[in-house]
Amino acid sequence: MRLVMILALFVLSSACNRLEQVGKAPEFTPVETSVERDSMIYADLPSKVAVDRASLWTAGPRSLLGDRRALARGDILTVVIEIDEKAEITNSTSRQRSASEDLAVPQLLGLPQRLDEYLPEGASLADAVDLSGKSRSSGDGQVRRKEKLTLRVAATVVEVLPNGVLAISGRQEVRVNFEMRELLVSGYVRPEDISRLNEITYDKIASARISYGGRGQITDVQQPRYGQQVLDVILPF
Repeated sequence: MRLVMILALFVLSSACNRLEQVGKAPEFTPVETSVERDSMIYADLPSKVAVDRASLWTAGPRSLLGDRRALARGDILTVVIEIDEKAEITNSTSRQRSASEDLAVPQLLGLPQRLDEYLPEGASLADAVDLSGKSRSSGDGQVRRKEKLTLRVAATVVEVLPNGVLAISGRQEVRVNFEMRELLVSGYVRPEDISRLNEITYDKIASARISYGGRGQITDVQQPRYGQQVLDVILPF
């Protein structure tokens, strides 16, 4: 009874959450509590650079000849995602085996002749055992995958590791009518891999985590109901 009540409360709570979204567009993720904003507000203190007051040029990153690549916590860089991959794998296996065994005991201390008298007509123990077996198995497998994705997203340096590697994190949300498109990217990059245009490609991001999806009415319809997902897990057939 307690288990039934718990399941009922779970169903009601999930239904209430869904009812709150009826007739409403998906909400944006709050920017005020994002890790990117915290990195920009509480960025590391800039190092003091000696400035020659007699010179017309400064040594800062905003100068004409300064390095404008992301180097410190809170800096922003552009992540270029251009995935165009294709994989095709084909496997084929075949196995065949046959075996046979014959066992005859025509003169086993005279026992077959004596026992044949008690057996039905035509039966004999002269050929006591005759076994044969044959097995055959074959299998074919084929995998085909093709992925193509071209995106650009701005990411923020959220941490500078002791070895100088930059931890980046980026999030982009675009809402069209009642459907929210989300793009998430995170990972670790080396400062020297960042181009002079302050860009880095996805294949130079270590431990890259790239997510492209959405949420809203269309995505909600495409997902199976909670009850169907539970039944798919517990049913053995």
